[in-house]
Amino acid sequence: MRSCSCRSPQSNRSDREFTLVPIRKVVLASGNAGKIREITDLFCDLGIEVVTMAQLGIDSPEETGETFVENALLKARHVATRTGLPAVADDSGIVVDALDGRPGVHSARYAGENASDEQNVQRLLDEMNNVPDEDRGGGFHCAAVLAFPDNEIEPLVAEAVWRGRILRQRSGHGGFGYDPVFLDVSANKTGAEMSRDEKNVISHRGQAFRQLKRLVRERCRIE
Repeated sequence: MRSCSCRSPQSNRSDREFTLVPIRKVVLASGNAGKIREITDLFCDLGIEVVTMAQLGIDSPEETGETFVENALLKARHVATRTGLPAVADDSGIVVDALDGRPGVHSARYAGENASDEQNVQRLLDEMNNVPDEDRGGGFHCAAVLAFPDNEIEPLVAEAVWRGRILRQRSGHGGFGYDPVFLDVSANKTGAEMSRDEKNVISHRGQAFRQLKRLVRERCRIE
């Protein structure tokens, strides 16, 4: 099952506040190499120059939000304010039914502040060791946002979910994060067994960024 939605944070404002915002370059507010590759792929056909915050010497802010949207906005606004350029950010993670929604917004540091993907996956597998197959459902969640250096312009926000099942052991060598243990039931493949193009079609991030691209085309003037 896949679902997605897109919105602006304050939908009661006039559309004039969102239309024809000039844009020719965006900064990716991420230091995650896997995310940068996927987001660059998804944005490559817009005719917008994409640079990373590392190229501009910007560090990541502390992620203190309680939701994926809050964290994505925090990162994008941090970068937009410091660079004077529109900034794209996402916050994503895996939400597991049997763990009452964990790891959630703590997915990237589930096994500790500086944990590796391998360590995070191992903690998840250990915690689910006694969970029966029929109860191993979960979903990747993604909030993708575009924030502007002018705080009077409302950011664009899109959200999506990619549902699947958590395996008992890793399968596949691609992707990153929890991909090796996340099975897309309809494709019968883990995220790590999919090609990048295949994954972008169905993943939480692919869905969310396609929605964000649609909002960019509707609300911005690409120069």
